[in-house]
Amino acid sequence: MSQRVAIVTDSTASIPLDVADRLGIAIVQLELKVGEEYNDERRVPHPQVAQAMRDGVPVATAEPPAPAFFWNYMDAAASGAEAIISIHISEGLSRTCASARKAAEEIGIPVYVVDSRLVGLGLGYPVMAAAEAARAGATVQGVMGVLDRRLRTTTQLLYVDTLEYLQRGGRIGRAQAWLGQTLSIKPVLELRDGVIDQNSKAIGADRALKKAVGYAVKRAGGGPVDVGVEHFQFADRAGRVLEQLRGELPQARRVTLEETSAILGAHAGPGALGVTVSPAT
Repeated sequence: MSQRVAIVTDSTASIPLDVADRLGIAIVQLELKVGEEYNDERRVPHPQVAQAMRDGVPVATAEPPAPAFFWNYMDAAASGAEAIISIHISEGLSRTCASARKAAEEIGIPVYVVDSRLVGLGLGYPVMAAAEAARAGATVQGVMGVLDRRLRTTTQLLYVDTLEYLQRGGRIGRAQAWLGQTLSIKPVLELRDGVIDQNSKAIGADRALKKAVGYAVKRAGGGPVDVGVEHFQFADRAGRVLEQLRGELPQARRVTLEETSAILGAHAGPGALGVTVSPAT
């Protein structure tokens, strides 16, 4: 029997490919430009992106074109889906939702495009929860209810070694970037209302990451929770942070360690690290 509701997301969700396959999640690739070369982000090795950034080679990102969504939507309709829920990176960071809406106008079944107001595993965990509900046979309303609860309760934090790359991309003010570089202040950032905001700050990476872990634990609550750490070219540090979270959150249900989307790495820079807690109740 075909699945009633199809789930589509984009490559910034940091969903492991085996999980996407198992849950039937379609992933549309954002585009990455390194120097003069454009490609789907999955085709560009992370070390190449990181080295280009260190060398000052221009690195830019772009939303998928509408046809990329159209063909994924058509595949879902051909497989017997009665509706599609398409869940994407915050509109405060990308025009991906606009491309999805344009494609949705051409599809013969309902397509619900959702601005997650999150990114990375902050987007990925709600998408996984929605896909699980869809595979269990939930209606559109039921899947949207699960998705809405997850999006409202998920907390996403970001640590960066330097604010330089966020400032280059217009994601943070020049004064804040200068302050972080000259005083060695390491910020803990948070996705709030769809944009990057400051959560806290500390002198040095270890103190900043300790603050991130402490805040994430508070936001996780006492019930079942999905926990994720993603990084851009800094696996050792990410692994240590994940072990700290495991120790503090014995109720963790799903635990994920992933190298983040190259799109996110292109904005946050080498050494960036994200922490996500998503209550599963």
